[in-house]
Amino acid sequence: MGGSAPAESGRAALEVSLLRGRAGIRARGEINGVTRPSWEQALSELARRHAGVSYVELSDVAFVDVAGVTALAVTAMNLPDGRVVVENPPPQLPRVLEMFWPGLDRIEVAL
Repeated sequence: MGGSAPAESGRAALEVSLLRGRAGIRARGEINGVTRPSWEQALSELARRHAGVSYVELSDVAFVDVAGVTALAVTAMNLPDGRVVVENPPPQLPRVLEMFWPGLDRIEVAL
C-alpha cells in the first residue's frame, strides 16, 4: 500500500493511500462489497502501523456500506491501545457507528 491500490468493477472503485505527515490512510471512491477486500487490506496495514492515534481521511468517499463500517469498527476494537480518528466521513458512517457500536471510544469521528 505504498502508493494507491485501486479496486474496480464497473463503476465501483476504491483507491487507498498513506497520509503524508501523519499515521493513517486516505480513501477515495466507494466502500462496498466489490471494494471491501481492498478496504480490509488497507485497515490491516493501518493496524500494523498503528502507534497511539491513526487517521482515516474519507472526504473523497461517496459511500460506505455497513460491512465497511464493521471492518473499521473491528479494526479499532482490536488495536492494542489508542484510537482511530475518522475525518470527513460520508453521512452514513457515523449513523451506522452510533446504531451498532454506541459509545465505541476507539473511534473518534471528526466532521
